[in-house]
Formats: sequence, C-alpha cells, structure tokens
Amino acid sequence: MMNRMILMKFHALLAAFILPVATMFMVTGALYTWSIKGNYTNDVYEIRLSKPIQSDVSELTTLAQLELENLATSYPEGEPKLKVYGNHFLLEWTGSSKDVILEPTDNELIAKLTVKNTSWYRNLVQLHKAKGGMAFKVYAVVLAISIVALLVSGFIMAWQTPKLKRLTLITSLVGLCSFMIFVYLS
Repeated sequence: MMNRMILMKFHALLAAFILPVATMFMVTGALYTWSIKGNYTNDVYEIRLSKPIQSDVSELTTLAQLELENLATSYPEGEPKLKVYGNHFLLEWTGSSKDVILEPTDNELIAKLTVKNTSWYRNLVQLHKAKGGMAFKVYAVVLAISIVALLVSGFIMAWQTPKLKRLTLITSLVGLCSFMIFVYLS
C-alpha cells in the first residue's frame, strides 16, 4: 500500500503542472467538435517556372523551400506530403504556425504558392492535431502519461478509502458501460 500523503502530494503537484496544457487540449478539442478551428490569413504568390512542375514530392518540396527562403519565412514544422486528386496534384506542408500549399495552375509555367499563417487560436488547434515540432509532441506524450498517472493515483486514493471503495467500483463500472454505449451509438 502506498503512503497516502505522498500519493496525495504527487497527485496534486502533477495536476497543477499539467493544468495549462490539459486545459488547452480540452478547450481546443471541445470547440473543434463544434467546428470552431481558428482562422488563417492567406498570402498567395505566383511562381514563374522554366519548366512545368511534376507530381514529385522532393521536387515540389525543393521549390517550396526556395520560395519560402526568398520570402524570408520559415518552413512549416511538419513533413511535406504530395496530395493527388484525379489529374490534379499539390504539395501540402503543414505546421502549427503556418501551412504551405504548392500547386500547378492552368498555365503550366506558373505555379501557385499559398502560405496560410495561423491565428493564435488556430496555432493551438494545430498543436492539438500534432502539427507542431518535436518538442511539443514530446510534451503531449508527457501530458498523456501524466493523465494516466492522475487517473490511477485518484483511483488508488479512492479505493484506499473504506467509505469510497464500493462507490469507486460502481462508478468505474458505470463509466466503462457509458464508454461502450457511446462508442456503439457513434
């Protein structure tokens, strides 16, 4: 049996530490389910080409990098991806602070580069969607592990309290059944 005072301190301090990031994930997740995602400001640029662009992720990425450097702006944090829709293709490169789209136009010697800069709230949504850099991804894993630790330590504290033992068991079973019902209904 764990020392109850140490468990309570651990539980309280861990909750205080993760409260800001947990609040961000809860708010952005809840609002996202209602299609509140934040905004972008879009800057669109024409790129003059010496030859038509091809549906090749490395070639498109190199071209996007050159243009972003010419614009004196940083690259998005994520990995560039090639998207193909029938005969149309584009490079999509997303991050927490900006998204970049590079695609051909009707004129084969002109490409379109769209730089979508996120609002402060959209930046938080992008972090929630794992579009940030490695540091925030590690931080999100720490949050997930911390939430499990909080739930387990809270359960242990309730289970160790004789007056709460039966109620803890019943509530856990109701929670499990509720989860299964809502998954089924969805």
